[in-house]
Amino acid sequence: IRPEITGKPSQFGSLEEIVRLSQELDNVLPVIDYAHLHARTGGKYNSYREFKDILNYIEKNLGRTALDNMHIHVSGIEFGEKGEKKHLNLKESKLNYKALLRSWRKYDIKGIVISESPNIEKDAILLKKHYYRKRKRG
Repeated sequence: IRPEITGKPSQFGSLEEIVRLSQELDNVLPVIDYAHLHARTGGKYNSYREFKDILNYIEKNLGRTALDNMHIHVSGIEFGEKGEKKHLNLKESKLNYKALLRSWRKYDIKGIVISESPNIEKDAILLKKHYYRKRKRG
């Protein structure tokens, strides 16, 4: 079972809540939805340091196994005071996907990444090309 970070602070599904569920229940690991986390926190979690903080938190609380079995959702997002409004294509949003990819390389995470952008394929290709291009350079 993979509970997901939700896009509105009024909903159950903060990073801390889904990590706690993963600690308390067998066969449960979180879905890290970066757009939802960005929206529910009013624009936080959008820098390399903050992305590293997320991965540190997961590793500290769930172990390296969680980083080797990630399930991730990525897209741009429009949000307001109450959180998520709608998903956007990455290049039309303020989500710092390049810093996000850099944090994934730093932690050598493994697992599944799902694009939830309106143009799923275009953003999936954008992420893949940028991830592997930068990975080859180091």
